[in-house]
Amino acid sequence: MSSRPAAGGGRWVEVDPARLARWVAGFAERHGPPVSTTHEYGLLLSAPDGATAELHTPPGAPAAPDLETFVVQAIVPRRIGLLLARKGAVAVGVAEGDQLPVHKVDTRYVQGRTAAGGWSQQRFARRRDNQAKAALADAVDLAARLLLPQADRLDAVVAGGDRRAVDSALADRRLAPLAALRADRLLDVPEPRYAVLVAAVAAARAVHVLVRDPHRDPTS
Repeated sequence: MSSRPAAGGGRWVEVDPARLARWVAGFAERHGPPVSTTHEYGLLLSAPDGATAELHTPPGAPAAPDLETFVVQAIVPRRIGLLLARKGAVAVGVAEGDQLPVHKVDTRYVQGRTAAGGWSQQRFARRRDNQAKAALADAVDLAARLLLPQADRLDAVVAGGDRRAVDSALADRRLAPLAALRADRLLDVPEPRYAVLVAAVAAARAVHVLVRDPHRDPTS
């Protein structure tokens, strides 16, 4: 489980689906039995002491009418397509629950930025732009080869890395069926490697919870 500060107050907590029931029980023990209400993002838990927890529906899961159903549906193994891109690296995979039976990582060199100016700078910029375009084409081709044939069997597609890169890749007309399955979350990952792709499986399945506690209880 990981957490990070949330814009506007509170903090985001990422909970493994298998631990969600335990996390909810702990929230109730600390703040009192919560009342759940449905929202577009999922469920809102409101505790007697004023603490709240927004449970965001994980990618591929259907909307849940109550807390018990939400917890059960979060645990269900789903097929999730993964597309990670940053710099010249791209990683594509298909997760089945917490397993990764389909995966491929590709790397293409893309030069970094330089402080040089003048004609050399312009030539460098053109070369770098061409390298970035080639890397993007590789990402599209890889997604088309690994994910597109399985699009009708995927519950969701989760992207990660550089937003501009993944947005551009999924804007390709060939990947329209994958773009239609794209989940809202964007995974914050380093330059994709196999280990990064494996870690992305858990991040894609995690339940995102926005906790707001007026008493700032650090154990929430």
